[in-house]
Amino acid sequence: AGITVQVSDCPLMSAKARKNSIEVDGARRAHLRDAVAKAQFLAWIDKTVSHGVLPTEAELADQLHQFRAANSDFIEPSFSTISAAGPNAALCHYNHRTAAAPARLAMNSLYLVDSGGQYLDGTTDVTRTVAIGEPSDEMRKHFTLVLKGHIALARICFPRGTSGMQLDPLARQYLWQHELDFEHGTGHGVGSYLSVHEGPQRIAKLGSPVPLEVGMIVSNEPGYYAENEYGIRCENLQVVVLADSEGYLQFETLTLLPFDQRLIDVDLLTVTEKAWLDAYHERVNSALQPLVPSDCREWLTHATRALSSSH
Repeated sequence: AGITVQVSDCPLMSAKARKNSIEVDGARRAHLRDAVAKAQFLAWIDKTVSHGVLPTEAELADQLHQFRAANSDFIEPSFSTISAAGPNAALCHYNHRTAAAPARLAMNSLYLVDSGGQYLDGTTDVTRTVAIGEPSDEMRKHFTLVLKGHIALARICFPRGTSGMQLDPLARQYLWQHELDFEHGTGHGVGSYLSVHEGPQRIAKLGSPVPLEVGMIVSNEPGYYAENEYGIRCENLQVVVLADSEGYLQFETLTLLPFDQRLIDVDLLTVTEKAWLDAYHERVNSALQPLVPSDCREWLTHATRALSSSH
């Protein structure tokens, strides 16, 4: 009797979410070495499929783990890999381990892989959607609408005090124009060798009102899911940094991995979007070429080519 219980947020959460300069540098290093493994994996998929071999979801997840584990700094996965072929990718949290049997890749379909790694200096989380064979025009249209939203969120400058909830529509606007949407959040906070889902920051329709601050790491992962057909998601991690103008912030993209250009309808991109994507791919190529094995370099060069030379 006479006791009043007060519930409030842990004061450590906000401080933990704001990564210091050492943690941000660690995240950059972790994403770079993680990108080497993921680039090898994507190159391996293309080579394997070109030889007429269609692996299962389990075989794909195991191969990705092998590429990551080859790096001595890799500790463990940051979460269970989502390895989803064809219609299974329409289930945004699909788990091949609990399926009756892992599906096998099929030609003229999509493969979605959402995975991450834990390193002593950082935590990664990335999703790529891969064309297996020839994608349909509908797949390319929907992928490009998702990518446009991803680019809009990646390149935005915003005033201090802005929350992720306020930025969420940026990633959905192009889908909304076609009366389409996705049901999960656009972005979640990420820890530093901690949980791959970390608060208090979040980018979602009903997200956190907590303002985004310098040093916060968030995911940028819009998607589209055609039930019983295919799923699309484009996910990078990005960190909040100072913008050029006083009082404004922006994002620095941490993830370094090509987007599948076979899925891009260039006619749906603006000049600004094309320039962003070309600059991003040039950055990916410059960072990874000295680090990937020789048998991956040709694939990387092709995967990061300028849009004008690929269509």
